[in-house]
Amino acid sequence: MNNKNQEFRHPTGRPAMKILRLERSLFAVALAVPLALGGLVSTASAETVMRVIPHADLKNLDPIWTTAYISRNHGYMVYDTLFAMDESFTPQPQMVDTWTTSDDGLVWTFVLRDGLMFHDGAQVTGEDVVASLNRWGQRDGMGQQLFKNIVSLEAADDKTVVMTLSVPYGLVLETIGKISSNVPFIMPKRIAEADPFEQITEYVGSGPFVFEADEWVPGNTVVYTKFKDYVPREEPASAASGGKVAKVDKVIWQYFPDNTTAMNALMAGEVDFFEQPAPDLALIMASNPDITVEVNDPLGNIGFARFNHLLPPFDDAEVRRAALLAMKQEDYLAAAIGDPQFWKTCYSVFPCGTPLANDVGSDVMSTGSIDAAKAALAETGYDGTEVLIMQPTDIPVLSAFSLVTAEKLRNAGFNVNLEAMDWATLTSRRALRDPVGEGGWNMFHTWWIGADVIDPMAIAFSGDPDTGWFGWAEDAELEEARAAFAVAGSAEEKAELGAKVQDRLWAIGASGQVGQFFVPVAYRNNVEGLIKSPVQFFWNMSVE
Repeated sequence: MNNKNQEFRHPTGRPAMKILRLERSLFAVALAVPLALGGLVSTASAETVMRVIPHADLKNLDPIWTTAYISRNHGYMVYDTLFAMDESFTPQPQMVDTWTTSDDGLVWTFVLRDGLMFHDGAQVTGEDVVASLNRWGQRDGMGQQLFKNIVSLEAADDKTVVMTLSVPYGLVLETIGKISSNVPFIMPKRIAEADPFEQITEYVGSGPFVFEADEWVPGNTVVYTKFKDYVPREEPASAASGGKVAKVDKVIWQYFPDNTTAMNALMAGEVDFFEQPAPDLALIMASNPDITVEVNDPLGNIGFARFNHLLPPFDDAEVRRAALLAMKQEDYLAAAIGDPQFWKTCYSVFPCGTPLANDVGSDVMSTGSIDAAKAALAETGYDGTEVLIMQPTDIPVLSAFSLVTAEKLRNAGFNVNLEAMDWATLTSRRALRDPVGEGGWNMFHTWWIGADVIDPMAIAFSGDPDTGWFGWAEDAELEEARAAFAVAGSAEEKAELGAKVQDRLWAIGASGQVGQFFVPVAYRNNVEGLIKSPVQFFWNMSVE
């Protein structure tokens, strides 16, 4: 692959941007930053190694316990799934060979394909599948809705799983084949029987790579080796589906908390792939003829400002709505992303350009007025309670979002405390329901890939504080609409219910939407086989 025309490739439909040729002095300054690569470079060996800069530090290894995308990406390296989404978001069989549905739509029978084996040498069985789905179904939004309609889930024999429903459910395959957090990864029964609200401590999967726990250095390095007994499907790779062919012997994730250092490692040829460079640095890298920079996800990302609904002051819906009134998407996206070619405002809770996108109730965010926010906050009787915003300084986009929110809320009359930390710490701390003085929090920022929030089944839209996403929103009307969507038959009915879900989300001030944006990947031209997908996969990829 080459980059002769020096253009970004992006999905916005706008004319491609010619990358400006940068002065040599700019490169000289950038390259002066120390690389701090340690022993990253391998000596001569027949072993093929792909070196990757991941978007975050991997600290939490249980992709069912957390929705963090770095943990999801880790999950895809190690585990496999029953079904998987192809590039058109159609579920395709992955670990499943054949399946049947009864005439009344209530009984689903799945038969596993031959050759499925865990990394410890044990055969994958129906009991492993049942235990894995049961645990996942207690944490994932789509899984929770599905399990509300499951009468029984049983292993008929070593290779057969039977799911019996109380009512016909139109999203069975879409649910157990979902592409992103939380992904229904299949684990050994002994591991999957763990409490879903506690992290697992053993990491054995049946996927194309083995996690080398002894070589894991949090904050630095994660090592995966090719699982030689993995049997790929014969179909070509398409997003998360098809043949997962490991074309390298080893994949090393090397984490860099500083984006400029990471950029220089890629430009110097010390690493092969940079998953999520800061947009301003992408301009520099795209001017290097040895590097390709492109957008890999056509739906992009949806920025979120998440409130903690349990603690003051955001335990009051009117206070949350007052905060929303201050949020102007253009300000967030200009600060965090920069070039408008890679972002757009979107006041739908579902990604703009997707079937359920609408503008119901969006007036609470579409003005971005500090004066309106200040007046609304005064009407609530807000008493000056501190708002603690967790700021992940090692994720440039989220760090910028945090700074913008802090300024806007202060201008609106909130008492704001911005607390800096790394993303790994934030993803652990956001699970705490404790008071702020005991480790709790009031706000954090994140993003969801568009595919994760494409319909009301997303855990981000839950109104159940016991099983919902961090922040723990509570709204019975919201939950009724989500449950109805899960069994809706027609596209018209789904659109009506989607609008109702959105109306309730805005009414209760569940989260702030800070816009839709597209972050490119960057890789050296010795890398081939990149799969177009909202999720970064490392099978099918090779290095020359």
